[in-house]
Amino acid sequence: MEQLNILDYSFIVGYLLLTLVIGLWFSRRASESVGEFFLSGRQLPWWIAGTGMVATTFAADTPLAVAGFVAKNGIAGNWVWWTFVSGGMLTVFFFARLWRRAEILTDLEFIELRYSGKAARFLRGFKAIYFGLFINAVIIGWVNLAMFKIIRILMPELNPELTIVALVLLTTFYSGLSGLWGVSITDAVQFVIAMTGCIILAVLAVQSPAVVSAGGLTKALPAWMFDFFPTFTSSSSERSLTGAVALPFISFAAMAFVQWWASWYPGSEPGGGGYIAQRMMSAKNEKHSLLATLWFTVAHYCLRPWPWIIVGLVSLVMFPDLPMNQKEDGFVYVMQAVLPPGLKGLLIAAFLAAYMSTLSTHLNWGTSYLINDLYRRFLKTDGDEQHYVTISKVTTFLTAAFALYITFFVLETITGAWEFIIQCGAGTGFVLILRWFWWRLNAWSEITSMVAPFLAFGWLQLFTDITFPFSIFIIVAFTIAATLLVTFLTPPTEITRLELFYRTTRVGGVLWKKVSNNLPDVVSDTGFAMLFVDWALGIVMIYTILFGTGRVIFGDTMQGVLFLGAGVVAGSLIFADLNRRGWNTLN
Repeated sequence: MEQLNILDYSFIVGYLLLTLVIGLWFSRRASESVGEFFLSGRQLPWWIAGTGMVATTFAADTPLAVAGFVAKNGIAGNWVWWTFVSGGMLTVFFFARLWRRAEILTDLEFIELRYSGKAARFLRGFKAIYFGLFINAVIIGWVNLAMFKIIRILMPELNPELTIVALVLLTTFYSGLSGLWGVSITDAVQFVIAMTGCIILAVLAVQSPAVVSAGGLTKALPAWMFDFFPTFTSSSSERSLTGAVALPFISFAAMAFVQWWASWYPGSEPGGGGYIAQRMMSAKNEKHSLLATLWFTVAHYCLRPWPWIIVGLVSLVMFPDLPMNQKEDGFVYVMQAVLPPGLKGLLIAAFLAAYMSTLSTHLNWGTSYLINDLYRRFLKTDGDEQHYVTISKVTTFLTAAFALYITFFVLETITGAWEFIIQCGAGTGFVLILRWFWWRLNAWSEITSMVAPFLAFGWLQLFTDITFPFSIFIIVAFTIAATLLVTFLTPPTEITRLELFYRTTRVGGVLWKKVSNNLPDVVSDTGFAMLFVDWALGIVMIYTILFGTGRVIFGDTMQGVLFLGAGVVAGSLIFADLNRRGWNTLN
């Protein structure tokens, strides 16, 4: 196998130096305060904040995962994540402005803004450790293992373990120095590099001799591989002769109608949350927060997937004998086969960009929990800003070290982690959404929504043969029932805390009447009906642009133009409504 040459390494080293320079450039600004370090002083424009969201969700493992979906179920296999469009648009129109309006540093700080008592304090501290350290380390570990695979295949002359450690240290160094300012600017640069590399790879892949000699992708593969919608069957064995499995309707229903609003999943939290909420709260104002989230949703679903999908299809033509459990590796093997010297280095730099953007955001986000919601809240409450910034930098390195331990000594023993997280977060989304709009939910409601899925999942595993995704329906139903029962059996949040929350967020809605009737001077949000219209139009816009782009790529230009036209109309109606609301001028 041909090793990388000097031109390849020039691209790689040049990219690494660029990220280091950006980190050093913003280091002084990030050191001014915790607000600068974790939220960029709330001064990010929408296009930087939104691009940061896109870059973070574009990790080294993402293209490989999409290639695996395509190889196993055709293009329609992507519905496993396309169904989250509904939740993404819900965040755009109902939650983006509220997160920015709350004026909090992390989404966990929301807990004590919304709830009261010892239960609220416990919930905030527990989540800081659980998500900021443990779940965060597992996510970083997934990303590390994907980059490990890429290095092992494309750069066999390097020791993959030592290379991963070096990359983690470099990323930790610049993110620890520059805070969210440096992370956000490098994210924007990294996204451009990563997308450019993937587009170049897709073009070269479809021009490869294996594809050209077969008459093109549409001639080389069965027609059903290019269907955008799943085949609703009752049998999971259908199409077994092709090596792929048709998507049963019950599986699609679980994802399309339940999973997107009921299950917690990193980057797709119902109502926003995690690093997505962090970017919304770092925006200049509510308008920038909404537009950042809208741009993220459009780019995430409409722009990014097609180069990955194309390469995934090409991998089936070039490497048809790959075992089903290694189909994801086909993406890397295509890179190895079609990239000439120089461009191979550019693509490796692109994957480094995707990897490091995710890693840096998770380090900054996880540290924000550990500092703001644990250390500053419970351990040392009287420190000055410089003290907390210094501890934040130290904690960033400690979090990275723990994630490396998880990567090399724990994560390789975990199987089915994605399904496990989806199931053990099933039903939690019900509370994460409704806690904004119903005064009666309390801290015990949210605690129950976290515990109940584990109980239901354990029962299903021990006493039944029900598996994912069928288990989603049972776990969600049990979690919601348990949450409502506990809500009405426990006292509500203190009225003074509810009034403070309502004054701060001005959330509005009929489910806050008990509180809002006592606050006649507070002008709350109105026009919820039109927000639902915008939400529906947003879903239409995303899917029509997504499918229209795909139709044009695969030669069905007329249908593609019709889809794209429908997307433009839906987008125009959305912006007309936003302009009517006075959100057309960005300050």
